[in-house]
Parts: sequence; structure tokens; C-alpha cells
Amino acid sequence: MSEHPSAPPLLAARGLRFARNEQPVFGPLDFAVDAGEALLVQGDNGVGKTTLLRVLAGLLRADAGDIDLDGRRANPGLRARAIAYLGHLPALKADLTALENLRFLCGLHGRRRAQVPETAMAIVGLAGYEDTLARQLSAGQKKRLSLARLWLSPAPLWLLDEPYANLDLEGIKLVNRMVQAHLREGGAALLTTHGAYAAPPVRTRMLVMERVA
Repeated sequence: MSEHPSAPPLLAARGLRFARNEQPVFGPLDFAVDAGEALLVQGDNGVGKTTLLRVLAGLLRADAGDIDLDGRRANPGLRARAIAYLGHLPALKADLTALENLRFLCGLHGRRRAQVPETAMAIVGLAGYEDTLARQLSAGQKKRLSLARLWLSPAPLWLLDEPYANLDLEGIKLVNRMVQAHLREGGAALLTTHGAYAAPPVRTRMLVMERVA
């Protein structure tokens, strides 16, 4: 339950369905996540976890159902302010340095108050790589740079698609610490996994996705 019963969930979905080429991918799904909570979405590969996050982020259009963000019907402007999306691809410009990437993204999306790109890079273990081109970073370093971008975002709702991929044990602990800190500040997070790693030690709801018959 939310600490503030009268407050709407940060994210609520009702009757959400998606089909590709007239073949059902998932749904109908009903779920919600409150401020200070994480929603862990589990399921085998191919059940539509990534597709679900892309629908929530507005990158794909649902075939049916409603999505509310903080009690209001989701629209492009509200999604841009409320959601930070971490997908499988790093979403970095290869020929910009690590620091230039973060500054560019802060210019597009704003940044969390009292946080700066240099500090975010140190938090994720990339101090000293500020002038390294993104294309020269390893897969794990690119994931860490994407995590720095996530940390800088002022958006209250994080959508994290397999956030532990390409990370070592220290990187996995980093993700969990970041999620804990974000939830302590009143944010919420939705994380997908096919069960390889435990959920972060926070107040967690579960959504188990299965193949649609």
C-alpha cells in the first residue's frame, strides 16, 4: 500500500493489450506501481517484457487499454516529463565523449536538482573516462554510462529493461543502490528480468508475464 492512500499510483495500467501482425503479444494486463515502490516484471524470453516497456514509454501504441501517470491519462508531453527509459541499446552518440553524451542528454531532458554529469560518472564508476569516446567503451561501461544518464534524469518513473545485463556483480549492486535511492526520494521503478537476478531490496510488486495462447 502507498504511504499516502489518497495519492494515485505513479503508473497504472488497465486492460493493456498489444498485438503484432494481428498476433497477440500480451494482455490484457492490469497493474500499478506507487511512489516508493518497484514493480518487477518477470517472464521467459519472448513473452513481451520489452514490448510492454516500449508501450509504457510511448514508443509503441497499445491495441487496447489505458495508461495513467500520477492519476492522469498518459500523453507524449506527460511521458517526456515523467518517464526515464533504459532499454537494451545504450542510446549514446558514438563519436561524442562520455561526458559530452551526458551533457547533451541533460540538455534534452533536464537533470535532477543538485546533480551534475561529472558526479554521475563518478557514482557509476566511470571517473577518469570523461574524455573517452562512447564507441571506445566496453559494453559494461556503456551500460554504466546509460545508468549515469538515468541517475541525472528528473523523471520520477524509471522503466528499466534488463538493467543487470552486461554488468558484473559490482554493477548489479550499483543498480540496486540506485533503485533504492530513487525510491527513497519518492520515485518508482519498473524492472524486467527473466529471473537471473534477485529484485533490489525495496518494496516490490510482481508481474509475471506468460505467453499468450
